[in-house]
Amino acid sequence: MRPPVEPGTLLAFDYGTRRIGVALGNRVVRVAHPLTTIDAEADGERFAAIAALIDEWRPERLLVGRPVHLDGAPHETTARADRFARRLLGRFGLPVTQVDERLTTQDAELTQAAAGVGGRARRRSRDAVAAQLMLQAYFDAVDTKAPR
Repeated sequence: MRPPVEPGTLLAFDYGTRRIGVALGNRVVRVAHPLTTIDAEADGERFAAIAALIDEWRPERLLVGRPVHLDGAPHETTARADRFARRLLGRFGLPVTQVDERLTTQDAELTQAAAGVGGRARRRSRDAVAAQLMLQAYFDAVDTKAPR
């Protein structure tokens, strides 16, 4: 039996075909933090890692970035991210919200470069930072006190 949810806790996922960046945040304090990067291509490994994170953090909601072109038009990865969001809902039964993730990876690169994070370390954490930026934008844009 899964432990009860932790009120206010959200996990955000920056979906990619090679890596999934994960961020953690709380809607009460409205602050997001990069958590980890799941670096696995096999679905079994990916969902096992996600299950472990859900068991550890007990989020009340999951966010999934929805990649689109700059003009808002979907592209090939959009359908994959949509499917990933549906699979999260089906497997874990937690509410899933999809959010716009345009330019988060590029912003993560710039943020890390400005902080002096270089090379390999930047590549390892880029997707988690992108998930953090996406989750923080969600907190900044949404009245998080209202039920969702």
